[in-house]
Amino acid sequence: MNVKLALCVAASSALSATYAVSANAADQAEGFIEGSSLTVLNRNFYFNRDDRSVAAPTYNSGKGNTNGYSEAWAHAIISRFSSGFTQGTVGFGIDAFAMLGLKLDTGDGRNGGRSSFDILPVASNGEARDEYSKLGAAAKVRLFDTTVRVGDVFPSTPVVAAGDSRLLPESFRGVTVENTSIDGLTVQGGRLHAMSQPVSSDLNDSFVTFYGGAVDSPWIGYGGGDYQVNDTISVSAYASQLKDVWNQYYTGISLNYPLSDQLALIGGANYYKAVDQGKQRLGEFDNNIWSAKVGVQFGAHTLALSHQRNNGDDDFDYLRQSDSIFVDNSIQYSDFNSPKERSWMLRYDLDMASYGIPGLSFMTRYARGSGADYSNANRFYLRTDSNGDPLTEQKRWERNIEVKYVVQAGPAKDLSVRMRQANTRATAFESDLDEVRLIIEYPLSIL
Repeated sequence: MNVKLALCVAASSALSATYAVSANAADQAEGFIEGSSLTVLNRNFYFNRDDRSVAAPTYNSGKGNTNGYSEAWAHAIISRFSSGFTQGTVGFGIDAFAMLGLKLDTGDGRNGGRSSFDILPVASNGEARDEYSKLGAAAKVRLFDTTVRVGDVFPSTPVVAAGDSRLLPESFRGVTVENTSIDGLTVQGGRLHAMSQPVSSDLNDSFVTFYGGAVDSPWIGYGGGDYQVNDTISVSAYASQLKDVWNQYYTGISLNYPLSDQLALIGGANYYKAVDQGKQRLGEFDNNIWSAKVGVQFGAHTLALSHQRNNGDDDFDYLRQSDSIFVDNSIQYSDFNSPKERSWMLRYDLDMASYGIPGLSFMTRYARGSGADYSNANRFYLRTDSNGDPLTEQKRWERNIEVKYVVQAGPAKDLSVRMRQANTRATAFESDLDEVRLIIEYPLSIL
């Protein structure tokens, strides 16, 4: 399907559904002040990464450091205000945010540099900055069940999704539209002309992809929807266009089929197709990647097995530090999305509420990939050995362990403590590393 056609279909579906809704919905608007909310999230983030066999991309007074170790401890204050909508058929409102990131500790040569570590911004002298901030807002308009936002936004779709895996969240700037007129169906679309990385205070940065790097693209447009077919099955379909870079298409399905009060089957599948577009800023490519999962839930226990394949000649790319890669084997560090790579993953989850400790959960998973082959990759994605020959028959594995506890009651209600640990080992195309992240979050609702 042509991306422009997909966007038009999404928009027209939203409009037609809107006019089918009774005008009485306008009388149900809660009001600009009455519907307002103000939240403040305190996030304390400790992150260390040991690159083991290679030098870490860190700096010590501008000189390269070869200790292979990155470490940072920082604190964030993330405040968000969301107004209600004014009374009337057409309601107006505003969303705004103010975010502050503070360095607590990161010594010389340990700040992670300009890399995927991305906890704190790094100044020109190679040192992590003591603090940085983000301040933004979006105007919003609601007509029945359709909401349009203009300004700084946080889309969440399989093709464009604002990432929140670092100290401060990622954001985008542009126009988004969302409609929920049909029961069980959410239709979304948008056109964005800038993004802001987690370590950037600039909300008007150019687009950057994870593998291809910065690209000269004026905008990204997307459209599609999610539909809850019934209590068991949900489906999604989206398309996007990063102008002069790619067209991406996504379809997905998820199911949870209860067999009894204690037993349920789970499963799902995700499929992406990406082709070069316009001026081909990242070269020519025609790529597809898919994953499928099957598992079982038994009381507090969930066990799932997933398989994933990239059938293209290039890395399956996406916007840097975003969450817009919904394949099952995209985990803490690795995405298992190299050309021709095939991977398997086994995952186990435990909810300790059934054992008298509500709020405590545990997860572990192990994934292994093989067959990565850069023989036919274009020049933007090509990886070579010391002789300049394309890497072939590359392998890797990753193991994750995660423990999380959320306070259930009392003055510290909703405070969460989360520990994430990862080990990866790989042949020449990736780093061996050991990683620990400790994240403490305390959300406060002011309004």
